[in-house]
Amino acid sequence: ACESGSRAWGFSSPDSDYDVRFVYVHPVNWYLTLEENRDVIDLPIEDTPVGLLDIGGWDLRKTLRLLSKSNPVIWEWLQSPICYQAEQQIFREFRNVFDPFYSPITACHHYLSICRNTMDQALTRPSVKIKKYFYRLRPLLAALWIERYRVVPPMELGLLLSVIDDQAEIQKCILNLQERKQHLDEQVPIPRIATIDGFLGSELKRLQETAKLLPVATGDRPSLDRLFQECVGLK
Repeated sequence: ACESGSRAWGFSSPDSDYDVRFVYVHPVNWYLTLEENRDVIDLPIEDTPVGLLDIGGWDLRKTLRLLSKSNPVIWEWLQSPICYQAEQQIFREFRNVFDPFYSPITACHHYLSICRNTMDQALTRPSVKIKKYFYRLRPLLAALWIERYRVVPPMELGLLLSVIDDQAEIQKCILNLQERKQHLDEQVPIPRIATIDGFLGSELKRLQETAKLLPVATGDRPSLDRLFQECVGLK
């Protein structure tokens, strides 16, 4: 179980939720029925003394199926800097099985889709909620990282910013915005920032073309079957 939201991404606000995500496994008999049962757990958002808790998890079989399709969310959870349950470290030891399934082209298009959808929803008015900028910037920077290095991008914004070391003005704007977010209610709208808007628009357009040239990775599917069987006690 780990943090998967702004607290792990490095740009939380005083009122940010705790976005807890986890992977779980059932007793072996649960998997040996003709019917496939619900394979996710979504708990109601709960307001607690420490803040809002948004908790959800995936069954291991679902997780491994998505991983076999190179769903980059799995790799984000694996590297989260905030671990709520110690078994996450054991899960990280499976990276030698997981990493061959990481496909740069699939991951890059995933992040570009997040960025594009958020832009379509938010960039229609003269003001924008401050958190929406980061919901566009982080996936775009992750896509830039994949384009350059063709590996899993880091989760934290501070690390991702190194991919634009040659664009000092943009870096400065993002860092200033990050500092503002740490002290503001994330729902507060702010005036649009032309420098960031221009960067987002131009890089998104460019990456949608260059991403098509990224490599596809294919892992060894039987290795995931063996791992699943071991985890549920069949081996």
